[in-house]
Amino acid sequence: MAKSPTGKNTSGRGQRDLTVKVKTARGRKLSSTRWLQRQLNDPYVKRAQAEGYRGRAAFKIMELDDKYRFLVPGARVVDLGCAPGGWAQVAVPRINALGEKSGKAIGRIIGVDLQEVEPLAGAEFHVLDFMDEGADDQVKEWLGGNADVVMSDMAAASSGHKQTDHLRIMSLCETAAYFAFDVLEEGGTFVAKVLAGGAEGDLQKLLKQKFKSVANVKPPSSRADSSEKFVVATGFRG
Repeated sequence: MAKSPTGKNTSGRGQRDLTVKVKTARGRKLSSTRWLQRQLNDPYVKRAQAEGYRGRAAFKIMELDDKYRFLVPGARVVDLGCAPGGWAQVAVPRINALGEKSGKAIGRIIGVDLQEVEPLAGAEFHVLDFMDEGADDQVKEWLGGNADVVMSDMAAASSGHKQTDHLRIMSLCETAAYFAFDVLEEGGTFVAKVLAGGAEGDLQKLLKQKFKSVANVKPPSSRADSSEKFVVATGFRG
């Protein structure tokens, strides 16, 4: 017969509710409390902590690459808005940036962000605004040539207004796409986060002109209640 740590009989109570509850602290908004509670109960957050990843977003790029196979040994990768480095962390072993896969080509990954990022073995991080004039040439210089992959998990700061946020991230994604056009090698891949909301048409049209295949994907690790999805454009026409 089951007993609690205090010795009391617990039979007949049913399965214990393991959901972590967060009290609303003075000065904390209800939305912040909900976010914190969601984080504490998110299995991908717990898995990231257990497996040593820098954030749950690591699983998104992992799942996308498992399906489309663009992070291959020898690939040259640019990670836009790379902080905190979770996507680069996944890419390093897959592109063989550390040369640990004997007989395989060694890849390179350059991450850029507006803030400094904690160093990561196998990756090279730089403080750079990719929208600055000449940023594409600077990245290619660091990379030692054109890129095989440009990936972006960037999101504009939230305004709290759904349509405004959608337009902001779509503008950011479109700018990232134009950057990719400047640095990608023919046959290359562009991966970026977008938000569903009705303004994706122009971006889709643009990408279909430049790439052989364009897919819209919501990986399993993307929260069901989130409007985010990812565009994976492969076969850059040059």
